[in-house]
Amino acid sequence: MSDTQDVLQDRIMELEIKASYTEDLLEQLNMTIYRQQQQMDALINEVRELKRQAPEGGAGPSHNLRDELPPHY
Repeated sequence: MSDTQDVLQDRIMELEIKASYTEDLLEQLNMTIYRQQQQMDALINEVRELKRQAPEGGAGPSHNLRDELPPHY
């Protein structure tokens, strides 16, 4: 009967170790998701700010391609 108890204790210990690793992994994944959400929120705010700063009409004032010629022409 002692052997059976030892085997059961070993199995319980292995399960507790696995549960501990699983909890740690879950916490790491939660932190990763949290950081990614913060980054997405920051990027969304940045895009909103860029849209707010962009002139109406999107592309800006149109100009002639001759205005883009290098000065030596």
